[in-house]
Amino acid sequence: MDYMTLKEASILWGVTPRRINYYCSEGRIPGAEKKGTVWLIPKNAEKPIDGRRKSAKHSGGEDHD
Repeated sequence: MDYMTLKEASILWGVTPRRINYYCSEGRIPGAEKKGTVWLIPKNAEKPIDGRRKSAKHSGGEDHD
């Protein structure tokens, strides 16, 4: 299986390497493996949904008359 690093995944997914580190340690990226101090992420892995944000529809961001 081909793997990418945190840095490569951060460029591909547009988030910081630290955020990807959180995803890996929380088990949110299937197939990610830790070898020593380095996370290896499958190249075909999809970016997990960022649970910190809600859409405007759910956060009260819409105007209601």
